[in-house]
Amino acid sequence: MTYVLPPLNALRAFEAAARHLSFKLAAHELHVTPGAVGQQVKALETRLGVRLFERLHKQLILTAAGRAFLPEISGGFRRIADATALLKPAGAMLLRLGLHASFDLRRLALAEFRETHAEIGLRVLQPAGLHELVEGKVDLLISRGLDHYPGYRCDRVNEGPGLGEWLIAPAGTADCPEIASFRDWLRRLPAENSTAMHHRRVSAGASRS
Repeated sequence: MTYVLPPLNALRAFEAAARHLSFKLAAHELHVTPGAVGQQVKALETRLGVRLFERLHKQLILTAAGRAFLPEISGGFRRIADATALLKPAGAMLLRLGLHASFDLRRLALAEFRETHAEIGLRVLQPAGLHELVEGKVDLLISRGLDHYPGYRCDRVNEGPGLGEWLIAPAGTADCPEIASFRDWLRRLPAENSTAMHHRRVSAGASRS
C-alpha cells in the first residue's frame, strides 16, 4: 500500500504551531525561524486545499479543519515515537532533566531511579531554566515559581504556600514514556523529600503569538 502523505517537515511545523498557537514558540521547539514555520504551514495548507489557521493580529487560531487535524497528527507522531522506543536497547531512551540553580539534587534519589529504570538514560543539567527547555536543551524542567506557560504542561512538585516548584514539559511530549516514568517517580517519593506531586495540573491552551 502506498501512503499519500504531506511532507513530514510541514506536518511537524503544523503540529507544533497548533499546540503552541504560536509560530514563534513552534520555531523555538523545532530550532528554525518563525518565518520557516509559517512557510511550511502555508505550503501544507496549499497542498491540502484547506485553511488550518486564522491569522489574526498577534493571534493564531485553529480553524475547524485545523482542530480536527491536530489530534490525528499528534497521535500519529506519538505512535511513531512509541514504536521507535520499542526498538531501542536498555538505556537508549535519553531523558534530559533541567533543574533550577538552588534545587537540591539529593531530593530526587536519582541513583534509585536509574536502578529501577534501566531503560532510561537520565542526564541532569543544572542550572537550567525555561530558556533551556524552549531551546530543546532539556526535555523537562523543575522550575521555581512558574505555574503556567502556553504549550506546556505544568505539574506542582511540592505542597505548601508560595510560588512553589513545577515540573514542566512540552505538551506534545509530556506523556511520552520516559517523562511519564519520571513524573510517576516524583509522585512516589516520600513526602519528607518535599517532592510529592501536587495533583493540580495546569493545561496548556492560552494563545500566544
